Amino acid sequence: MSIHEECGVFGIYSTEKIDIANMCYYGLYALQHRGQESCGIVTNKDGIFHTYKDLGQVNEVFTNDILNQFEECNMGVGHVRYGTTGANTMNNVQPIEVYHRKGKMAIAHNGNISNALQLRDELEMNGAIFHSTSDTETIAYMITKSRLHTPSIEEAVLDVIKDLEGAFSLVIMSAQKLIAVRDPHGFRPLCYGKIDNGYVIASESCALHAVGATFVRDLEPGEMLIFSKEGIKVDKRYCNTKKKHTCIFEYIYFARSDSMIDSISVHDARINAGKILAKYDTVDVDYVIGVPDSGLEAALGYSQAKGIPYEIGLIKNKYIGRTFISPNNRSDKVRIKLNPVESVIKDKKIILIDDSIVRGTTSKHIVSLLREAGAKEIHMRISSPPFLHPCYYGTDIDSEEHLIANKHTVEAIAKIIGVDSLLFLPKEELVNLVHTDTICSSCFDGDYPTTVYKDTRKDRFENSL
Repeated sequence: MSIHEECGVFGIYSTEKIDIANMCYYGLYALQHRGQESCGIVTNKDGIFHTYKDLGQVNEVFTNDILNQFEECNMGVGHVRYGTTGANTMNNVQPIEVYHRKGKMAIAHNGNISNALQLRDELEMNGAIFHSTSDTETIAYMITKSRLHTPSIEEAVLDVIKDLEGAFSLVIMSAQKLIAVRDPHGFRPLCYGKIDNGYVIASESCALHAVGATFVRDLEPGEMLIFSKEGIKVDKRYCNTKKKHTCIFEYIYFARSDSMIDSISVHDARINAGKILAKYDTVDVDYVIGVPDSGLEAALGYSQAKGIPYEIGLIKNKYIGRTFISPNNRSDKVRIKLNPVESVIKDKKIILIDDSIVRGTTSKHIVSLLREAGAKEIHMRISSPPFLHPCYYGTDIDSEEHLIANKHTVEAIAKIIGVDSLLFLPKEELVNLVHTDTICSSCFDGDYPTTVYKDTRKDRFENSL
C-alpha cells in the first residue's frame, strides 16, 4: 500500500478569449502526481460550459482530438483525482458540474470534509438526490442551496464554509466568476499567479510555471479570491479564525519537489529531512541511495550531512500508464516499477532512504530486490515518523488496521521487511523540516485539529446506501 493524496485543482480566468483547455491540460499534467485515477476540464464561453472528464491520466484522457473540441474562452477549471472519499467511478470524476435555479457552477476540490456524512444525511432528509459518493457533491449542494437566499455566488460559498470541517482547497466557476478558497486551517495548498490577461489558480506553484504564469502568492488559510471582469476581490473574513495546520506530508511526499508551499521550498524540506536523519545515525556504510522519487532528496541530504557517497541504486520506470496490465502479485509490480543497479548494490553496505512505511509490503519487496542484487547490508531510514493514526484531511489512510507501525515496534518492522536496521525521523523533528510549527502531523501523533466523527471510512457513502 502506498500513501495517496486526494486531488489537484487548477483554474484560469482571462479577460481575453484564449485557449483555456490547453492551458488547463498543461496545468493538470504538472499536477498529475496528486491524482492518477481520473481527470476533467470544464471551460466557460460566455456562460456556456463545455465539459470533458474520464477515468485515467491526463495525457490519456485529453487527446488532441478532445482538446480541439474546446473553443477559446475566458474561464476554465480542471481537476486530477485520487479518491480518499468515494469509489473510482465516472460519477465521482471532477470537476462536478451543477445546473441550478441561480445559474451554473463547476467545482473542483482538494481535501476531505470530515463531517461530510453528517451534512449529506441532512441534505438527503430534505430531499436532495446525490449522483456521486464524493464529499465534493455535498459542498456543491450546500452552495446551491445557500445561493437561493444570498446575493452572490461568493456570499453563498462564505455561508457554507462555516459548516464545513476538514480540508478544502476549492476552485469554483460560475457563469461570470472564478472563485478560489482555502479552508481556515490551510490543510491543503492553494496559490495563484499572473498571466498576460488574467490569473491562474493551482494546488501547487509548479503548475503555474507549466503554463507560463508568474507566481503571485499562496492563499492564506480561510482566504477567498474572486476573479471577474471587475478584477480581483479578496475576502479574508475567515482568516485567522483557526490555527494554521498545513499538512506536513505535503513537504515529505505529496508535493512536487520544485513547488513552494506557503513560501517554503519542498526540495529544501526534503533535504532537511535527510540531514536530520543523519544526526541520529552511526552506522558505517558504503553508499546512500534513495527510493524514487521522494526519497531521493532526503538521501542527498543524508549524504551531504554524513559525507557518505550518494548513488543511484534504484531506477524507476516512469512509463506505466492506464493501459498497463497490472500483475496480481505485489512483488511483480515492484519489479516492473523499480529496478536495482547491480553494479552499485552488489557486495555493498547501503543506507536506503524512503519517505514512509505504511503496511510494509512495498518496503519488503524493495529490500528483497536489493538483496537479490547482492547487497551486503541494508539499513533503512525513513524521512517521516511512524504512521500511527488515520488521516481525515485528504490522505488515503482511513484505518489504523492498515498501519504496520500501529501494531509493531521499530525492531519488529525491521525484521518483517528484512533490513539490518531501521530508523524513522523523530516526531519532534518535524518542525525542523519547515522551520515552523504551523503544521498538521495528526497521522503521526493523533492530535487532530478538528472533530473526529464515528464513521470515517473512505467508502462511508457507499456503505450508507
